Amino acid sequence: MEQALDEGYKAMLMSLQIATVCGYLLGSIPFGLVLTRMAGLGDIRKIGSGNIGATNVLRTGRKGLAFLTLIGDAGKGAFAALLFTHLSGVEQGIFAGGAAVIGHMFPIWLRFKGGKGVATTLGTLAAVNWIMGLCAALTWLVMALIFRISSLSALIAMIAAPLAAFFIANDPGAGWLGVFLAVIVWAAHHANIGRLLRGEEPKIGQKKKEAEQDSQTV
Repeated sequence: MEQALDEGYKAMLMSLQIATVCGYLLGSIPFGLVLTRMAGLGDIRKIGSGNIGATNVLRTGRKGLAFLTLIGDAGKGAFAALLFTHLSGVEQGIFAGGAAVIGHMFPIWLRFKGGKGVATTLGTLAAVNWIMGLCAALTWLVMALIFRISSLSALIAMIAAPLAAFFIANDPGAGWLGVFLAVIVWAAHHANIGRLLRGEEPKIGQKKKEAEQDSQTV
């Protein structure tokens, strides 16, 4: 009996490890960098904020590329979570989705210098618990329409996500994933938080030079 339990534990641990590694590798795919290079725009890391995410791609003026980047980044988190939920179970899906966010933020292909993880987090949250994902996405959208600042919208959405999981969806597993992802996304936005406090954070679609000019006129 003990041997069977021990083997079952080892199998579960192995499946969690596989889900984590595969999720990380999926999350490491830098869609923003790949798409902008394919479009002949060069290295997205050399313009604007230097980020590989959709917000910085939007600063190229190519809304279509920014949208595709958003879909790719959100999709890889959702795909990782859904794939391993289907193959192995809910816990494995949570680990895979969380690892995809880590992969986006610290991609092995780019010397561990990636994006802020917001789109990948939203995709992961939606796949793990659709109520949590929907609340986070709607929060981001409403805040973006009101303030037109991507980072502020993302930070507020990250707070809304676990609250929705705990108090609306009644899903503690998804809620704790939301808490974990909120912490690392907030940590990744430390520079943005500083600019927000100083009133220097650029608005959605605004180029870096324009933002600097605006801050000088305030």
